[in-house]
Amino acid sequence: MKPAPFVYHAPSSVDEALGLLEDLREDDAKVLAGGQSLMPLLNMRLARPAHLVDINGLNDLNFMRGTDGGGLAVGALTRHRSLERSPNVARLIPLLVEAIPFVGDRQVRFRGTIGGSLAHADPVAELPTVALALDAELVIGGPSGHHTVPASDFFLDFLTTALEPPDLLLEVRFPPPERSAGYAFLELARQLGAYAIVSAAAMIALEDGRISSARLCLGGVGPTPIRVRRAEALLVGQQPGPEAFSAAARLAAEQTDPGADVHASAAYRRDMAEVYARRALELAASRAATNHDSRGSA
Repeated sequence: MKPAPFVYHAPSSVDEALGLLEDLREDDAKVLAGGQSLMPLLNMRLARPAHLVDINGLNDLNFMRGTDGGGLAVGALTRHRSLERSPNVARLIPLLVEAIPFVGDRQVRFRGTIGGSLAHADPVAELPTVALALDAELVIGGPSGHHTVPASDFFLDFLTTALEPPDLLLEVRFPPPERSAGYAFLELARQLGAYAIVSAAAMIALEDGRISSARLCLGGVGPTPIRVRRAEALLVGQQPGPEAFSAAARLAAEQTDPGADVHASAAYRRDMAEVYARRALELAASRAATNHDSRGSA
């Protein structure tokens, strides 16, 4: 099929794009970035916008740069492939680089953008899960200027975010990684590049042989990614090991609210959430121990 008719717009600057979206706020307008989610919806006529605003000409939104505090700022139009191949991103935000190879296939990653993935807010997508796990902040432009929203407040419901009709996602800011922490991203899918059934993003930091900090976020088990903070709190102060990680994974699975579809039942998703949460925590802890030992011998 082909898209239903629409009016095409190609702004040449961020200010022009924001002004255009403001003018069209009462109309049905969609923003086109990489198009890897939007174009199939248009072609199947599941989305029928009256206006399409193509932001691919906004080169100011295509960047990766370190921040003063040691974190990373990424422009919304930055392609997945650019992030995947960047040594600087691998050094600063290892969890992000580990998750990106699970995003579609290489063709998708050449065109898809970080801003498009986050704005689409598919609960099984990898980048929303990573953004929530890392406490990323999202910079949004709108009629009243720019404002910043934490990832925990950005994802509201299935395919629903804090973006209002005239808003445009401009930038994603990742805080600096915890020193000597270990990170892990694992995903269960029918095949590489297929939609995830369950995913888990984990971080473990160690101090004096005990867990000093932990993060755990699950995807595919609710209308949005889920940051399982009760499981994180359970781990802090404990010695890393099978007992602690199994208990945290069970608690994490209890906090999920999965749905059922042709790929998996709700019960299966909940069971796999526990399995993949435990595995991600174990892998992150193993990497944290290696990082801790390397720091100690340096």
